[in-house]
Amino acid sequence: MIEIRPFASLGKASFGWLNANHHFSFGHYRNPDRDQWGRLRVWNDDEIAPGTGFDPHPHRDMEIITYVREGAITHRDNLGNEGRTEAGDVQVMSAGTGVVHAEYNLEPGKTTLFQIWIMPDRRGVKPSWGAKKFPKEQREARFEVLASGRPQDAGNGALPINVDGAVLATTLKKGQTLVQGLGAGRAAYIVPARGAVTVNGAAAQARDGIAVQDEREFSITATEDAELVMVEVAAA
Repeated sequence: MIEIRPFASLGKASFGWLNANHHFSFGHYRNPDRDQWGRLRVWNDDEIAPGTGFDPHPHRDMEIITYVREGAITHRDNLGNEGRTEAGDVQVMSAGTGVVHAEYNLEPGKTTLFQIWIMPDRRGVKPSWGAKKFPKEQREARFEVLASGRPQDAGNGALPINVDGAVLATTLKKGQTLVQGLGAGRAAYIVPARGAVTVNGAAAQARDGIAVQDEREFSITATEDAELVMVEVAAA
């Protein structure tokens, strides 16, 4: 089962400083058919104006992964963590027992990013934050694991998360094909950050959502040069 969710069909919110597009129910956007995808609960496609951002606010018991597409985001939290994550790189916050954080675009231009929330397998863990650079040239025509709590990814250098799931990314040149396996009882959600692809023949454009389940493997072919982010999690 492969379902294409066009960008135009996503939930929308605009606050002047923030233009947000919601793949799943979030804030004032409610869609009972798009509450989550397996353990994946939130995928927000955000554009943040320069000199603005999210003021301090709390989270708990959620794995929050930020993939920066353009610009950079600066993180600060009440645990004393602070860091700047640039385009193509990733930050992870495990909210656990509770954390208060802020996210600001301190850059001269806009920042665009994917913010991804995955429900943890373990509640009440110690909160943490981390960020890492992932050079894009190392992921051509293969999925690189950026963040993971899957047993098979232990020790591979990915940022840790408290869930049997992973966030991955790849780049494909026009005409390249990547075949990806998907285990029984697993679900995948893919968003092209740029470019266009077909997934088992179904066409998707930049920033569309691609929901995959009950497929032992699927084939992704780039119809334009493309950059894709994927979450792989338990289906239930």
